[in-house]
Amino acid sequence: MPNTTFRVGNEELRAYLALPEGDGPWPGVVVLHEGGLGLNGDIARQADRFAEHGYVALAPDLYSTGPRIMCIQRATRDMFSRRGKSWTYIEAARAELAARPDATGRVGVAGFCQGGGFAVVAAAKFDFAAAAVNYGDLPRTLPDDLTGACPIIANYGKKDLYLRGTADKLERALTELGIPHDVKEYPDAGHGFMTDLNALAPLDIALKITPIRYGVGRHNADDGWKRTFAFFDEHVKSAH
Repeated sequence: MPNTTFRVGNEELRAYLALPEGDGPWPGVVVLHEGGLGLNGDIARQADRFAEHGYVALAPDLYSTGPRIMCIQRATRDMFSRRGKSWTYIEAARAELAARPDATGRVGVAGFCQGGGFAVVAAAKFDFAAAAVNYGDLPRTLPDDLTGACPIIANYGKKDLYLRGTADKLERALTELGIPHDVKEYPDAGHGFMTDLNALAPLDIALKITPIRYGVGRHNADDGWKRTFAFFDEHVKSAH
């Protein structure tokens, strides 16, 4: 699945890189994978989707620098503590895209599940032009943790009981802070409704019956992507 690597200090991260057609210069997007699943075929396809829309997309494998189970545990800890190696990797991916000779220097971040949790904090933590938060958990202290954040678009499913009320909390925090945003909760969608379940075929039935209702409401994905690209085109492609 990975087709490239990049250096972060004395470590080397595996990643998937997707390039648009043509010569550029192009804006970039860091694509952050789901918790436990890591960099898989679905995340590569999401990166390809951004490339087809005119973005250089880099999806780092946050689990590629040690034993997988230890990397998963570390990433989970880092997401909730808002510090640790995972954040260093995310910022390094942003810098890697911004420094490319075919780049405009403007970079967005898009995350799914655990990646969405990283993306919403990274919106305020790093110099991203916009963030797409797809069914991601929120930092515990709102609105303080989002002060100074870049514009945020977010997609949630009302049938995802684990994240019940999250869309409303995010909407209120961003409104209070005056941050440009587009937060939508799809009434008939669960967790992971923008994921291609073909990549998770052995887990499909088990995931759908959990409280997160994984993959339920897949028909909403097209609208989620349409809104995401419109938002990124305004805040990442366009220079303000």
